[in-house]
Amino acid sequence: MSTDPTYQAANIVAPVVEAHFTRHLAEARRLGEDGLAPQPDARSIAAIINATFWASFRPEEGRFPKISLAYLPPEAAGQPMMFEHPLPLTVGVLTKLAPAVERPEIHLGVWNHGDELRVWGTTRKIPSFCFVIEDIEPGLLVVKHRRLDGFGKYANVAVLKGEQVKVIDEKGTSLPDCPSLLKALLAFTAAATNGPHHSLNVLVQLSASMRAQGHGGTLLVVPTGTERWRESIAQPILYSITPAFSTLSELVRCEVVEEDRRQWEGAVRRAVDTIGGLTAVDGATVINDQYEVMAFGAKIRRREGCPPVDKWVITEPVVGNLPVVVQPTEHGGTRHLSAAQFVYDQREALALVASQDGRFTVFAWSPCEEMVHAHRVESLLM
Repeated sequence: MSTDPTYQAANIVAPVVEAHFTRHLAEARRLGEDGLAPQPDARSIAAIINATFWASFRPEEGRFPKISLAYLPPEAAGQPMMFEHPLPLTVGVLTKLAPAVERPEIHLGVWNHGDELRVWGTTRKIPSFCFVIEDIEPGLLVVKHRRLDGFGKYANVAVLKGEQVKVIDEKGTSLPDCPSLLKALLAFTAAATNGPHHSLNVLVQLSASMRAQGHGGTLLVVPTGTERWRESIAQPILYSITPAFSTLSELVRCEVVEEDRRQWEGAVRRAVDTIGGLTAVDGATVINDQYEVMAFGAKIRRREGCPPVDKWVITEPVVGNLPVVVQPTEHGGTRHLSAAQFVYDQREALALVASQDGRFTVFAWSPCEEMVHAHRVESLLM
C-alpha cells in the first residue's frame, strides 16, 4: 500500500473503526444476515480517511469537494459504473472526480488492487455495514455505514474535525443510568425496535429532515391520548390540525412485502419531509408518540403555576463525554429555552430543536437527575 497517512487522526481512529465493523458484521452473520459488506481493515481505513481529509481542502474551480467513498469491490455494488483502468487513491484524483459525484447517494468505490487501494468507479448501491466516509466540509469527515435493511439515515460511527476525533457512543454509556431517560434518548444511537421495520428509526429520520431544511425549528413529541400538552401552548393555536395528520403513523405500522418496499420507502420519506418542513414555520410542531401531527406554528408558554426552568444538563453521544450543568443563557437561545421549559412542564414529552447553524438538541426530563436533560445529537445527523 502507498505511503503511511500523514493525517494523524486517521491513524488514531482506524483501529476503533475496524473494531466497530468487526463487531457489527459478526453479529449480523450470527443472526443469519447475508449480502453484507466486506470487513474493512485498519490500514485501509486510515488510508481512505487520509486521502479524503487532504482532498477536502483542495477546491476545484472554486468549490471545495463534497465526496463520499465506500470500501467495497465492484461485484458487491449492484450495477456500478466502472472505470476501464482503476485510479490511484490520491488527493488529485479525488479532487478531479468530486464535481461528478457530489450529489447525495453517489459513492466512489474503493478496493484493493494488489497492495494498493484504487478508485474503481461509482455506485449508488452498497451492502449493509459498508464502510463509508463522507466529506462534509473542509476538514470535517464522518465515518458511517448503511443500516442493516438499508433504509433511512446512515448510522454514524465517528466524526473527525481537524485533529478532534469523536467516536459515537452507540450503547449510551455517556448517559446517566436512568431507565426512562435512556428509553427516550437511546433511539438516537440504537436501531429502532418499534413496528415491523426494525431499523426505521422515525425520530432520527425526522431529526435529519428538520436539520436539512436549514431554517431551524422545534418538534414536540407528546403522549398519545392526552390533551395535557395544550396547557403549555398559547391558545388559540393558529395551525391546529383536525383530524390529526396520520400518514407517517400509518406507514410505520403497516406490513410491507418485499416487492412493495421501494414504494413504501418513498412514501415514508415524503411523509417525514412533510413534517420536517412544518418545523420551519415559526413556533413548534406537535406530534404524538404515534407520529400523528396535532399542530404546527404553536407558541410554547410556561404552564400556569410552574416555575421557570433555570438549568439543565447537557450530554453528547460521544465516547468519553461527561455531563455538564448549564444555565439557560449558556446554551442556545429562545428556541432552546422554550423547548426546555416545555419538557420541564410536560415531563413525559420530548422536544427536538434544530438550530440554523446545524446544532441539534433533544430535550427530555430526567427523573434521576430531577432536571431537564439536553442531548446534543448533531454528530449523529451529519
